[in-house]
Amino acid sequence: MLSVVRVHLPSDIPIVGCELTPYLLLRRPDKSVSTDDVPESAPLDGHFLRYKWYRIQSDKKVAVCSVHPSEQATLQCLGCLKVKLPVARSYHCSPKCFSGAWQHHRMLHERAASALNENGNEDEELLGRFNSSSGSGNFNVGLSSSGSSNNLANGSTPLYPASVTQRNGGEVLYEVGRSKTYTPTAEDIGHVLKFECAVVDAGTKLPVGSVSTVLTSRVIPAPSPSPRRFIPVSGADVVAHLDVDVSSTGTFSVLSYNILSDVSATSEAYSYCPSWALSWPYRRQNLLREIVGYRADIVCLQEVQNGHFEEFFVPELEKHGYLALYKRKTTEVYGGDINTIDGCATFFRRDRFAHVKKYEVEFNKAAQSLTEALLPNAQKKNALTRLVKDNVALIAVLEAKFSNQVGDNPGKRQLLCVANTHVNVHHDLKDVKLWEVHTLLKGLEKIAASADIPMIVCGDFNSVPASSTHSLLAMGKVDPLHPDLSMDPLGILRPASKLIHQLPLVSAYSAFARGIGPVVEQQRRRMDPTTNEPLFTNCTRDFIGTLDYIFYTADTLTVESLLELLDEDSLRKDTGLPSPEWSSDHVALLAEFCCKPRARR
Repeated sequence: MLSVVRVHLPSDIPIVGCELTPYLLLRRPDKSVSTDDVPESAPLDGHFLRYKWYRIQSDKKVAVCSVHPSEQATLQCLGCLKVKLPVARSYHCSPKCFSGAWQHHRMLHERAASALNENGNEDEELLGRFNSSSGSGNFNVGLSSSGSSNNLANGSTPLYPASVTQRNGGEVLYEVGRSKTYTPTAEDIGHVLKFECAVVDAGTKLPVGSVSTVLTSRVIPAPSPSPRRFIPVSGADVVAHLDVDVSSTGTFSVLSYNILSDVSATSEAYSYCPSWALSWPYRRQNLLREIVGYRADIVCLQEVQNGHFEEFFVPELEKHGYLALYKRKTTEVYGGDINTIDGCATFFRRDRFAHVKKYEVEFNKAAQSLTEALLPNAQKKNALTRLVKDNVALIAVLEAKFSNQVGDNPGKRQLLCVANTHVNVHHDLKDVKLWEVHTLLKGLEKIAASADIPMIVCGDFNSVPASSTHSLLAMGKVDPLHPDLSMDPLGILRPASKLIHQLPLVSAYSAFARGIGPVVEQQRRRMDPTTNEPLFTNCTRDFIGTLDYIFYTADTLTVESLLELLDEDSLRKDTGLPSPEWSSDHVALLAEFCCKPRARR
């Protein structure tokens, strides 16, 4: 007979908005073990599995720390209530917790007070969509005295209201789900969830044998960072909001973001981040909310695992109007599961752009061609070992569906070329990084020679400002005396005079150095004045610096606005990224562009 051998949850800390999927090990009638589901629609030997989820509510109300959400709160900040911050943001687990988070906490106060003064009701917009309350000063304000809730849809279960099923002293169990999976809601915050799995007789519909159960810890709200603002760089000292619809304008926005692949997000690498915040079910929802919240017209992501692209990002971003392109890394070096190989993904809003052409750059193939042409047979194996890193670039040619409005030739197609890459090379192999980027730029030059087309070149280049790679991108050449050129064991960088390109590329964030006004000046303090690049786009306990860039062709495009830069005070002290608030070790970059008018020909 069918029986349940084991049931457990990958993480015992449930988080609002993050789906819970129990792991079930079953023993089938033939004595084999399996993890396959046995639904009522396809019973096995006259039996199927029935699932139920319960919320356990007690008379005792529990508040959760806003900084360490797995800890119970012991004190509350009254200043948060005064400026009408969501009440969940006001709780702390200890005086040390409160003082350690004060710099960031004070910034929340200032922004909330400013928004309140402007229009009186911008709490939810400013403070995100994770921890918003129903307006009361009580913690579990979503729960009525009867325990009923709005109709819920969880897993594949039809909409139905929660119902009281059991009472035990001061505890009441409310049934909240009838599918294998369950996604906690705001009403579950502070409460323990109970999962039940029963083997049921298909004829009598009654349970057979004992019911398997598992309890979670208390549900916590998903931490939400203070939203980043859009800063105009044209001189107008006005802060834009990301929810402004620009679909009727001639501008477009481009997001570049290394989202940190799941296989890389290990507790060994990021021991300072809670394990639940490193889990993919949590991170994917947090990343999706962040990405969608930026409302970019074009989204360039790096470290997107093959399986996650197909199963999660494509269907989820399609709901928000995006079409997708993808280039998976090659497999000469990587020998793991094909679904865990990462790559570059480019999404674009279908109401703003149409796909014209896709180019794929495989640097392994370029390495093969290089070694065949330049090196003797005896050196080829060692050369390929050094050059072959499975890295790729994805180049998309798109056609704008909007009018630039200021162009002198409105009947001509407005094309745009967007290159998305991840130069995932060890920091010691500076020659390999430079060679890969030079190879990419030469390919883009060929595209530019065949069409009058603006270009965006973005991604994670794993190269800091003023490195040879950055110099090639930003300056179009590399100084022959640059120290990085001293490392060239294969001779692929000689002569240095060949390390040039003709694309008029400029780093988008350098526009902050040219802008005016107090808001831009604040951003300038978060820039390196010698390179005009952000102080950091990657921040871990062991490294802080800039590795990510958005470059554009300055003869065809101008920068209108930029996503504000993070400062170190807005991150947790003595730790780094990823964190419960930010689910990657990289920081997203976002720039809004406008096409320059083209002269008649």
